[in-house]
Amino acid sequence: QVQLVESGGGLVQAGGSLRLSCAASGRTFSTYAMGWFRQAPRKEREFAAAISWSGGSTYYADSVKGRFTIARDNAKNTVCLQMNSLKPEDPAVYYCAAIHQWRFGVQAHDYDYWGQGTQVIVSS
Repeated sequence: QVQLVESGGGLVQAGGSLRLSCAASGRTFSTYAMGWFRQAPRKEREFAAAISWSGGSTYYADSVKGRFTIARDNAKNTVCLQMNSLKPEDPAVYYCAAIHQWRFGVQAHDYDYWGQGTQVIVSS
């Protein structure tokens, strides 16, 4: 099992940047592929980015490609999402998720473990 805790959310102006972090418990973090999802009010939870357990493979939703970067540090049991050029459509609760296999998924139901989420607000 793994427990996930996100941090780094907050208020930022459009065009600005935020860096979200997800800290994972346990000694087997490197055996989990990780994903970031987001959910805006009255909308479905949607995929944003994912990374394989080694960090060698990443994948992004078209809506964030070129602006967001996912990275992980298996020595520190963390995965981060660097968000640049934030847009008015980016505000949401951002969730970190884990799946106990080498390759990530892009659907929420692919993931076994979830954090509590961190709020991102973008002001125009």
